Amino acid sequence: MAQLLLELFSEEIPARLQQRAADDLKRLVVEGLGAHGLTCGAAQAFATPRRLSLVIEDVPEASPAISEERKGPRVGAPDKAIQGFLKAAGLDSIEAAEIVSDEKKGDYYLAKIDKPGRSAVDLISEVVPAVAGRFPWPKSMRWGSGDFQWIRPLQSVLCLLDGKVVGFEIAGIAAGDTTRGHRFHGGNAFAVSDFADYGKKLKQKKVLLPTSERAAMIAEDARALATDAGLELVEDDALLNENAGLCEWPVVLMGTFDEEFLEVPAECLMTSMKTHQKCFSLRDVETSKLANRFVLVSNLIAKDGGSAIIAGNEKVMRARLSDAKFFWEQDKKHPLEDMRLELKAITFHEKLGTQWDRTERIAEFADQIAGAADAEPELARRAAQLCKADLVSGMVGEFPELQGLMGRYYAEAEHIDSKIASAIEEHYKPKGAGDSVPSAPVSVAVALADKLDTLVGFWAIDEKPTGSGDPYQLRRAALGVIRIVLENDLRLGLFKRLRDHAMLMGEQIAGSESDAVLKALYDLPPELRETELFEMQVENQLFKSAFGSGWTEKFARSVQIADDLLDFFADRLKVYLRDQGQRYDLIDAVFALPGQDDLALIVKRVEALSTFLETDDGANLLAGVKRANNILAIEEKKDKASYSGEPKGRLLVEPAERELAAAIAKVKFDTQAAINVENFEGAMRALAELRAPVDHFFDKVIVNAEDAALRENRLKLLSEIRAATLTVADFSRIAG
Repeated sequence: MAQLLLELFSEEIPARLQQRAADDLKRLVVEGLGAHGLTCGAAQAFATPRRLSLVIEDVPEASPAISEERKGPRVGAPDKAIQGFLKAAGLDSIEAAEIVSDEKKGDYYLAKIDKPGRSAVDLISEVVPAVAGRFPWPKSMRWGSGDFQWIRPLQSVLCLLDGKVVGFEIAGIAAGDTTRGHRFHGGNAFAVSDFADYGKKLKQKKVLLPTSERAAMIAEDARALATDAGLELVEDDALLNENAGLCEWPVVLMGTFDEEFLEVPAECLMTSMKTHQKCFSLRDVETSKLANRFVLVSNLIAKDGGSAIIAGNEKVMRARLSDAKFFWEQDKKHPLEDMRLELKAITFHEKLGTQWDRTERIAEFADQIAGAADAEPELARRAAQLCKADLVSGMVGEFPELQGLMGRYYAEAEHIDSKIASAIEEHYKPKGAGDSVPSAPVSVAVALADKLDTLVGFWAIDEKPTGSGDPYQLRRAALGVIRIVLENDLRLGLFKRLRDHAMLMGEQIAGSESDAVLKALYDLPPELRETELFEMQVENQLFKSAFGSGWTEKFARSVQIADDLLDFFADRLKVYLRDQGQRYDLIDAVFALPGQDDLALIVKRVEALSTFLETDDGANLLAGVKRANNILAIEEKKDKASYSGEPKGRLLVEPAERELAAAIAKVKFDTQAAINVENFEGAMRALAELRAPVDHFFDKVIVNAEDAALRENRLKLLSEIRAATLTVADFSRIAG
């Protein structure tokens, strides 16, 4: 078995593309060789700013020979069929095929194909150029007069199999056994014999091949410099990996900037240093405040110890931080309310209006759900109105990742209520799986309103996620709502709120005056909005005047949007709870019940149900309920009738029937009473009391009695078992 060593040497590869390119090179070459029957051993890929390298162990000398049989058409088949068979089998004439007799199908042609193995050298010289020619760079370039494309101009190709050069060309460059080291410290080209020799000589020429080694070197040296200065390094893995992709031999240095810049919020300075200069920040160990120092990474071992490099970076850093200071000072001259008015000129989405329109909707939504979050409605409304104002600031224009945070700083500079300031920053949370959720009441209300408005809006214009495509990150928004609700243990019924907001959204999309719509919709008495009577307000002149004579159709559309969104939340909740170890079928069983739109209560019910089903009472009751459901389903289908409804007491002739009927009545009352006070464990204990009567009933009673009246009554009793358990979950959807 031999070792394959491949290197594609070029001008600088962008750091963000290196790791994926290395992975693609390994995958495509291994797959390409495997497709020709050359199964190899372990493969490793590496990337530096100027090279992609691949080493594959245990490469066979040749691919195995293949012998196969290909069945052809019957003898006497049309010439077109025979010619197609010859082409597929690689035969020159039909005489080269055998004729095989079959009692049922008659005589037919059979080709026996023997394919000799091919040498690894031949396969490599074919596969590698093909991989290079179709390499999946996000962007690539051509140079000279050729058509070959690479991320940057390709300069040399190294390819060795068992220490010998594999002969082929890529873009007119012949593969050889030489490479080059560091651009400034590597000297001339040098030859290598295998991977061990390659790695050793590269290190001598000031190239650390593994990205992990370069990153570890940067981190270790940066922490040492920080410690020597009595400071602490602000850890940043993304910045660390980016710097590792910018250097082949990293040299870590420390620079200084003027203390006057520390008047600017620390996050602005840190973002500027990171984005523009790829520099690490440092902070005071005792106070944790940002220090006027930074750590830079150079790809050059300077003769002066780096003094000139540091001075150059300090000069550029002063210019960059001056920009940040300018943005900060200029932005503070404009109150957030003035910035908010500028949102009228910024389109959020062509079908959903401007950012100002959106803040108005979020403000109304935040006001409506403030009570559920224990927030002051007036603070929630104001925070929502200002939450997007910083989008027009100079600082956010330069560093979009600071949106929200800068809004908080501007609010604090204006001495706006601290709860509003915090909500402006936190309403984007959680930004990802590892991010925390807001917990302050006003922040919670605005964060929920923001995400729910986004979901309703894109549902209203039929821009839902499809398959793996989710350009507006609606799945993340739904998961954010779920996490905020669950981690804050909120009681928030979603259906009516989604329906009402969809009604508002539909009117805004249609171009109605939002103020009139809001007044008509939300000034209706709560007892009308929160009950089914809301659907009957056709004669309500206030409502009709705002929504027009076709308001019932618009209302139906809003109901559909709310229903669809609840299904979407159910799917997202399944994913979330499955990650927490919960069973998906229990989520289905609870969601199947009517009116289940309070996420926190759904989860509590699922958790209690899961615990109950792990007990003997739970498992046996589930079996009994499924048995009752199966009998009912069969008999109702056969009789083309429904057996819902209470059984007649006078027809309960067997003691087991009377015992079950009494137990059902008690369990219905007890479970509902427990659920009303959110005592789901108590509801499960009450449900457990059905286990013995159900078992006794099936042991002692024949359901399909000869007497038709008794049979119907007993089927209704089975229906009551189903009805009793439906107060907790739809047991028919539970596996087992």
